Amino acid sequence: METYKREFIEFMVECDVLKFGDFTLKSGRKSPFFMNAGAYVTGDQLHRLGLYYAQAINDRFGLDFDVVFGPAYKGIPLSVITAMAINELYGKQVRYCSNRKEIKDHGDTGVLLGSNLKDGDRVLIVEDVTTSGKSIDETYPILKAAADVQVVGLMVSLNREEIGKGGTISALEEVSETYSMPTAAIVTMSEVVDYLLDRQMGNRVVIDGEMKASIDAYYEKYGAKRA
Repeated sequence: METYKREFIEFMVECDVLKFGDFTLKSGRKSPFFMNAGAYVTGDQLHRLGLYYAQAINDRFGLDFDVVFGPAYKGIPLSVITAMAINELYGKQVRYCSNRKEIKDHGDTGVLLGSNLKDGDRVLIVEDVTTSGKSIDETYPILKAAADVQVVGLMVSLNREEIGKGGTISALEEVSETYSMPTAAIVTMSEVVDYLLDRQMGNRVVIDGEMKASIDAYYEKYGAKRA
């Protein structure tokens, strides 16, 4: 596993973004783990998060794109910190763009924040996590309506590897199939579990045998089949 992936897994745990225990998700599922990207709150945390996104994007997609787009609301800061990190690490200038939930009718009008989109722009979407694909279903038409852009891919921080709406493959794979674009994550839950199993962080083992059994049982019920 790449160094930045190992560091990112530890980073999520240290920031209390990724927790293990007993959680009820918005879907109603009982899950032994929970991710909340809203827990990244400090300047240092956001700076580091942007660097991890930039490294994963360069690793998976390269840098042949013009705009980083973050769907409202959590995607707004993600698009900003990622654009900054790409410039910091690789010296490449990319623009950031996001959407508003409500169309603004005064001042800086319209549905988009940041850069305007132009015909021919190559756009990379960044999100925290994709659980159902709903946000991309909303975002993709906005992008295509704004200009004749090419969406080159979607990068999320964590692939939960759970079944999507179709009940077979993951939500991330469903997005890829629906919109004919590549999708990727900084890390997958498989990588997280493999790395953290029996690993001491601070004064505790993050994933012990009992937690691993709970995670295995969860994926036996909700895990995506390999595409």
